[in-house]
Amino acid sequence: MSTQITTPEKLVRARDCCKVARRSGEIAGWIVPGAILALLPKCPMCLAAYLMMATGISISVEAAVSLRAFLVVLCVSSLVLLGRRHVRNLRVEA
Repeated sequence: MSTQITTPEKLVRARDCCKVARRSGEIAGWIVPGAILALLPKCPMCLAAYLMMATGISISVEAAVSLRAFLVVLCVSSLVLLGRRHVRNLRVEA
């Protein structure tokens, strides 16, 4: 359901103007956690080295192990929640 606003120049649909922004936000919600999971190194020492090269902050290997585990859990749970939302929206639309 979209609200229509009539102006002398043209007919404007109020909800259609935000559709592109909303869709790009949904796409980014899927791409960012997937890219982090794909690019996350398996070796904690590599993660510590990448972090040091990117930011200048050095962390211990134990902290890198914890950081890597946290990032994996965060990204996987984010993808699961996005998947549940997508399935729920498919059921509502059908």
